[in-house]
Amino acid sequence: MTPPGREPRTEIELIWIEKRLEHWIRFGRIASERILTRKTRVVAFRPDAVIAFVRWSANDYGTVHSRIDILRAVRSREPYTTVPFVRPGGELLLSIQGWPRVRSVIEAIDQVESVGLDPCDIAPDHWRHVHNRLSAGEAFRAYTAERHQAWLKRKALG
Repeated sequence: MTPPGREPRTEIELIWIEKRLEHWIRFGRIASERILTRKTRVVAFRPDAVIAFVRWSANDYGTVHSRIDILRAVRSREPYTTVPFVRPGGELLLSIQGWPRVRSVIEAIDQVESVGLDPCDIAPDHWRHVHNRLSAGEAFRAYTAERHQAWLKRKALG
């Protein structure tokens, strides 16, 4: 059994090969970092951290793959979804592919920040909502300070 305060961390491998392969964290509170090479590093997150992980790759003709995953780092023995480059995995709140839709998610993150909120701290249900609406080809609702206050009150009730 893992001693209290020593929960295993979720690790994400970040790669940066300019104009070819780029993995980056759009938001998330990094607990630790290991540099493996000039182009590769591993960042770790504490349990329950919410993270936006972006992956993009291209060839000589343009973008081949783009994807954003927003996930919650899991605790020991919690179920999780595997995600490439994420160890062990996480609770998937949002998973979107294709640059136009990835850009829409980044705009949703920007909108949350424009209200003065940290995307790590907002209601996880908002990311599920954004995922579902974009998957259906529909517009998603903006996250407001009022929604955030309601989320904080729900969270306080347990």
